Amino acid sequence: MSALSPLERRSALTLACVISLRLFGLFLIMPVFSVYAKTLPDATPLLIGLALGVYGLGQMCLQVPLGLLSDRIGRKPAISMGLGVFAVGGVVAAMSHTLTGIVMGRALQGMGAVAGAGTALAADLTREENRSKVMGIIGVSIGLAFLLALILGPPLEAVDGLPGLFAATSVLALLALALLWLIVPTPERVRAPAASTFGGVLAMLRDHRMLVLNGSVFFLHLLLTASFVGLPLLLVDTLHLPVSRHWELYLPVMAIAAFVMGASLHHMKEIAQSLRIVMACIVVIGVALLGFALGGDHIALLGVAAAMFFSGFNLLEAALPSLVSRLAPAALRGAAMGAYSTSQFMGAFVGGAVGGIALGRLGPSGVFACAAALTLLWLPLVMLGARRIASMDAAASSPLDCNGADPAQ
Repeated sequence: MSALSPLERRSALTLACVISLRLFGLFLIMPVFSVYAKTLPDATPLLIGLALGVYGLGQMCLQVPLGLLSDRIGRKPAISMGLGVFAVGGVVAAMSHTLTGIVMGRALQGMGAVAGAGTALAADLTREENRSKVMGIIGVSIGLAFLLALILGPPLEAVDGLPGLFAATSVLALLALALLWLIVPTPERVRAPAASTFGGVLAMLRDHRMLVLNGSVFFLHLLLTASFVGLPLLLVDTLHLPVSRHWELYLPVMAIAAFVMGASLHHMKEIAQSLRIVMACIVVIGVALLGFALGGDHIALLGVAAAMFFSGFNLLEAALPSLVSRLAPAALRGAAMGAYSTSQFMGAFVGGAVGGIALGRLGPSGVFACAAALTLLWLPLVMLGARRIASMDAAASSPLDCNGADPAQ
């Protein structure tokens, strides 16, 4: 990889701030929600899981439309619309006094589906050879946002409860909106006839390379959301670790994960190398989930499993969008990243539902056992697709053409 230019560096750092601020608001809820949601009058295990993952439903429906809209009207206007809707959803959740009302607010937050357009904007502002590095910077910022949310969520909840946390998500979305327009560069618009054809979009989405990558991010966020249905309860009920001290586990774990990702970024230069990293991360995540399920009453084993899980998660958060941005045509990049993000948040929604059902029937350890079993479906998907993707990339080192045609066919 070549060194980042000043424009690429500025784009990467400021977009990392925009994306991580919004995600910090979402992450702020995760370490405390399942513990405190069960005190609400209409709480059930399924409804707790649904409230945690329902934002993925709106994301599923609107990522591709907003990605296409960003291809037509520009990235910044489309992202601005999404951030505004997200802020309104935070207000609705903050004003709700029941879990049902929180589900409605979280669903509205999910309709602020800007992840695809935001990642496409990052790709627009960087050269292809530096895209993995930029995605890695964004991934590190997301990891830091996640770490800060895990540390700050419990004390902030103690100060102003869940309504205060939801209000904070709206404030952070507005701050991200200000940064977007004041600091993030505006790229040149990419126009092509195929950007306006529905058939071209469908052909691009049916390409098996996109299917493998979109399926991978679906499984990744399914497992993450399901894990956070069970993990806070495991720490509180099994290890008797109060919520205010959960940061003592998360801080060293996320530091290790950030170090692992930083040490691995230079291996993501080639598509074949990135695919091997993806397969290795799936195995590591599966082993980590088994560690959660079988060793949840031992803090040391839990810490090792958590370090493995979040190391694999952070690496995949950098590798997968980079692969999508390199394989998708420039004129349909917003739509491609929108489809990727749709799959991501579909996984979050399904993960919340699966985690809630497993929690009600099997307890926290059962949540992790079910999640570990799902990696047995995920790994074959990537193994079967990786060899063909790598061979096609070697045969034709070019993205799909603007009509969605496969250059290797």
